[in-house]
Amino acid sequence: MISNRAENLSESQTLKISGRAKQLAREGVSVISLSAGEPDFKTPAHICNAAIEAITDGFHGYTMNTGMPELREAVVNKLKRDNDLTYSADEIVLSNGAKQSIGFSLLATINLGDEVLIPAPYWVSYPEMVKMAQGTPVPIRTSFADQFKMTAEQLREHITPNTKALILCSPSNPTGTCYTLKELKEIANVLREYPDILIFSDEIYEYIVFNGEHVSILNAAPDLQDRTVVINGFSKGFAMTGWRLGYAAGPKAIISALAKIQSQETSAPSSISQKAGIAAYTGSMAPVSRMRDSFLERRNYMVKALNEIDGVDCFTPSGAFYLFPDIRAFLGKSTPSGSTIKTSTDLCLYLLEDHGVAAVPGDAFGEPGGLRISYASSMEQLKEAIQRLSNGFNALT
Repeated sequence: MISNRAENLSESQTLKISGRAKQLAREGVSVISLSAGEPDFKTPAHICNAAIEAITDGFHGYTMNTGMPELREAVVNKLKRDNDLTYSADEIVLSNGAKQSIGFSLLATINLGDEVLIPAPYWVSYPEMVKMAQGTPVPIRTSFADQFKMTAEQLREHITPNTKALILCSPSNPTGTCYTLKELKEIANVLREYPDILIFSDEIYEYIVFNGEHVSILNAAPDLQDRTVVINGFSKGFAMTGWRLGYAAGPKAIISALAKIQSQETSAPSSISQKAGIAAYTGSMAPVSRMRDSFLERRNYMVKALNEIDGVDCFTPSGAFYLFPDIRAFLGKSTPSGSTIKTSTDLCLYLLEDHGVAAVPGDAFGEPGGLRISYASSMEQLKEAIQRLSNGFNALT
């Protein structure tokens, strides 16, 4: 009854953990969730007002499959203004979230047996999306010592005659790490040797960068634009997760293929969300800066507090709102009830069930020695979470 495609997919561990946390909360258990990749801020007022105006004005119908021309032009202007990248409107497709843009990009380009390189730790959906496109995900495991950045040498070592694409995410989910211009240039030098390899650059966290400005792979290597698809959206920087609005920018051939798939699967995103998107890209960026400043304060607090817990080692990431501490010191230890912590999943379930803190195991991201902590919560909650985490870790023997 069930297709092989569905049977072969894994459930999203981030949604699984956050779902269990919500269930416990409904049962009356005090739970602090550090698992969801969602800003805790409200969408800025001027964006909401644009949506309200669209509803009041009766802007209720379908838009073009690729999205409103006005919003695609706003994306073109934004890419030039913020990223120094030049595109035309017919090289942009708006979608129901950046997640859809990534998935449809892979469906548009990957065939049976094609290998897609994915630096690990990776966002949980990348390998599963590759599988849905009948490709083969090839993780490139990085190290805590290198802040989980893939080196040019590691990239070269994993390229085979079957390699079709590379997925790059900077700032990274789940680690928060950001590639520098120099590092991206070194990666680009390898990619130039293999002109048939496509690049999917996920830049959804670009507005949450703490050290300087966001750097795209195309800033390091503009000559790779003819085989690069830039994925972005509104959910993280503008706190618009539920609005479901993202986009892909890339070569016309790929964008046209993506649009064809979208026309059969979903059509364009919500007309109301698109009006909100125009306001986001043409209005004040002050709310984005304020949210970033709050994330910076939280990051600094959490890194310091985690490193004060015996056995936890946490580097300071440059972007996003995640930490990915090294928890290998706790693997093999026992809980007060006598259970053994064999994996990061065991550790997260213990912290959730016994101490009311939800984090996501590194196992889900291809890195068993860590776990992902989101600090997209209030300082009050984060301080309570640190106390609970400290109690939980210290109780292991």
